Amino acid sequence: MKMKHIIPAVLFASASLTAGAQAQLTSGIDLKNLDNSVRPADDFYQYACGGWMKNNPLPAAYSRFGSFDQLGLDNNKRVNTILSDLLKKEYPQGTTERKLSDFYKLAMDSVRRNKEGVKPVMPLINEIEKAKTVADLRKVQLKYATFGYGVPMGIGFGADEKNATMNILNIYQGGICLGQKEYYLDTDPATTAIREAYKKHIERMFKLFGFSDAAAKKKMESIMKVETALAKVSKSSTELRDVAANYNKMTIQNFESNYPHVGLTQLLNAEGVKSEYFKELVVGQPAFVKGADKILSEMTADEMRAYMEWDVILSAAGYLSDDVIAANFDFFGKTMSGRKEDHPRWKRATSQVESQMGEALGKMYVERYFPASSKERMEKLVKNLQISLAERIKAQDWMSDDTKKAALDKLDAFYVKIGYPNKWKDMSGLTIDPKLSYYENVQNCRKFWNEWDINYRAGKPVDKDEWFMTPQTVNAYYNPTTNEICFPAGILQRPFFDPEADDAFNYGAIGVVIGHEMTHGFDDQGRNYDKNGNMIDWWTASDAENFNKRAQVCVDFFSAIKVLPDLNANGKLTLGENIADHGGLQVSYNAYKNATKDAPLKEIDGLTADQRFFLAYAGVWAANITEEEIRNRTKSDPHSLGEWRVNGALPHIDAWYEAFNVKPTDKLYLPADKRVKLW
Repeated sequence: MKMKHIIPAVLFASASLTAGAQAQLTSGIDLKNLDNSVRPADDFYQYACGGWMKNNPLPAAYSRFGSFDQLGLDNNKRVNTILSDLLKKEYPQGTTERKLSDFYKLAMDSVRRNKEGVKPVMPLINEIEKAKTVADLRKVQLKYATFGYGVPMGIGFGADEKNATMNILNIYQGGICLGQKEYYLDTDPATTAIREAYKKHIERMFKLFGFSDAAAKKKMESIMKVETALAKVSKSSTELRDVAANYNKMTIQNFESNYPHVGLTQLLNAEGVKSEYFKELVVGQPAFVKGADKILSEMTADEMRAYMEWDVILSAAGYLSDDVIAANFDFFGKTMSGRKEDHPRWKRATSQVESQMGEALGKMYVERYFPASSKERMEKLVKNLQISLAERIKAQDWMSDDTKKAALDKLDAFYVKIGYPNKWKDMSGLTIDPKLSYYENVQNCRKFWNEWDINYRAGKPVDKDEWFMTPQTVNAYYNPTTNEICFPAGILQRPFFDPEADDAFNYGAIGVVIGHEMTHGFDDQGRNYDKNGNMIDWWTASDAENFNKRAQVCVDFFSAIKVLPDLNANGKLTLGENIADHGGLQVSYNAYKNATKDAPLKEIDGLTADQRFFLAYAGVWAANITEEEIRNRTKSDPHSLGEWRVNGALPHIDAWYEAFNVKPTDKLYLPADKRVKLW
């Protein structure tokens, strides 16, 4: 059962996570994961994770595989066991169990899908082909408004960031299939090669759907023209980190006047949204929408048709015959990520069922795999981390008392979610029909969830009890507009949480994760929101200047890191996550010391408790990764690569120097005046 409110952190008593049983617990550190041939002060990542990486070579189906991914795979197997068990019994029509088992059978039936080929999608493709003018194509677009075919921007309801208790319509940039504008515009050899491969991929896919070589080439040229034009008016991922710049409220009348070719009112009404629910809206990137509006005004029928059809093909590819799936994997899996082979069918099928009915599976997952004791220990650990962060905030000499008070108020107001929701989404209206193709059932699921989203959000208050991850997810999050931190059941296992290990391990692993999510409330983005989730500047001018000055040290440090010979890390893009890693380490280390001050932990396996704390942290990021994936993540991921979440983060933590006796002559040594000093 999730906590309904947060008791102010100052009322919590510091306590050991393991309630006085430390002497009976293990270190949690698997010595086989270490590489003792490397000095920790020269390359801590290799020292802490080298053994694991040697013993766990990169599987052919992965572009990155680490201890994090291993847990994800184990969880995937558990969920698959649930699905497999459902097949052993016949359930009444309309029950969740029947829907899950029928959907999973469809996902696994490759014989039927190979026989059907691309036929399930062809009625829609043919309908688009028959539309000869832009006006005709617009009618088709409105008919299928639920799916947004050919709409070059994101449209959806979410919290109003300046009135966080209410949902509002949000418009944001999109429309480019490669995700990042740099893939269309950069001219370095690696990016150019990916772009050329993308062109060939488009042609190949259209030919699989029955188009001639000449027609497929023409479709590709139209798609590249549209997507490149959209890329030119898009903001980069780094620029999108400016939350204030992404908030531009206007009336629907102003939107229609400024961007008449988007046809927003028509699209929303066709989707089933009443006009009364979007009298006002927030435009994330007005310059992009202006550019997209111009592109739409100049788009020929051939270009619009190709762009819409490409949307249809990409959204269908994973649910069709093996040849289509293989072709799509060849580009997105091999070229973009460096994977050697696709995941086995059971894993893909399980993930696809989760994507549509994940919370229903999550309910079964927690009943089978998540003990109440794990939730109780997490609640205690979160309380201890809140105390610690409060202490860290009070200790900052660069913050004024007024800003500290507002920060402490925000911390006290954190809404904590652990394990699973206390209310589950109603899926009684979702229909799975085995007589229809797998693709058609997926389309019906998408339609159901789109309607659910409209009914749940449009014109409605924000529901703080909603979860944005399923319980089985191996991850965690902080949401600024609800000021919540969420830790699903899936992450509460090794290498993050070990009930048999002592506090040094658990504070170093899951404790840092908790501290990381808490710190997001005070990173370069989260600090712009107050305790109620509203985007309000609650900082004094001098405190904001002090924060930015210290954050810039972090930006400069990470931007200087070479992730590949021809590619540097992006310190601006990764700033929020790097700050959160830094804060998580500082806050959790302080909490661990608080928890063990009356009974200090002894040395185990030749390692002090402090050393085990940092080894537990590093072990979370053990991974092997392809060069292609390094390049891909550096362009798109706001998280630093695993190696640098260790070798980049720890040199800024004073306690790490003491734990491993790091000297100025060591490779990872960073002078004290060059270290990040936040939280």
